[in-house]
Amino acid sequence: MSEVTATSTVTAGYAQRVTEDLAATRTEQERVRAELARLEGELRQLQEGEQVLVKMQVVLGGPDKPAAESGKGKKKASVPAARRGKSATAQQKAPGKAKSSKKADAKAPAVKATTAKSAVEETWAALAGSYLAGQSEPKSAAEVSAALTEAHPQRKVQATVVRNALEQGVARGLLERSKQGRSVYYTPAATEPAAAQ
Repeated sequence: MSEVTATSTVTAGYAQRVTEDLAATRTEQERVRAELARLEGELRQLQEGEQVLVKMQVVLGGPDKPAAESGKGKKKASVPAARRGKSATAQQKAPGKAKSSKKADAKAPAVKATTAKSAVEETWAALAGSYLAGQSEPKSAAEVSAALTEAHPQRKVQATVVRNALEQGVARGLLERSKQGRSVYYTPAATEPAAAQ
């Protein structure tokens, strides 16, 4: 009789554990789904922002500038230097084939995406730098992100973009990075002339 009771107790214990694990798994799945939906939304916003920036670049004559600055004398007014190089390589491999130029053109959005991304990061870098300039003590990337979220509720603030912007500021000498334990904190650089740029 006691063996039956012990077995049923063990079975009940396992059943309860399985039920709890199942609930935890379902909760985690919901969390991951929510995170995935959030990331997809961010990706959509970044893609829309990229399209706007690419259009602005075209309107402002951005694609002509890399060709003019290359200084190689082989100036093509309507094709940026990065695309021209890939296009020429594709034509050397398979001259006369339209397929090669399509591949080169397909790679062109990557060049524009890089330009668009750097323009967005510079904006966040400026915002982060302005915020830090008004602070009396070092701030972490999370604190800067939270402050920018509060200061700019109309914009989607991404912690990774803000962190990259802060690191960009460090690389340019506009900000200084310090470590306290495992945490990283940022402050405006001691020398201010670079910040004026």
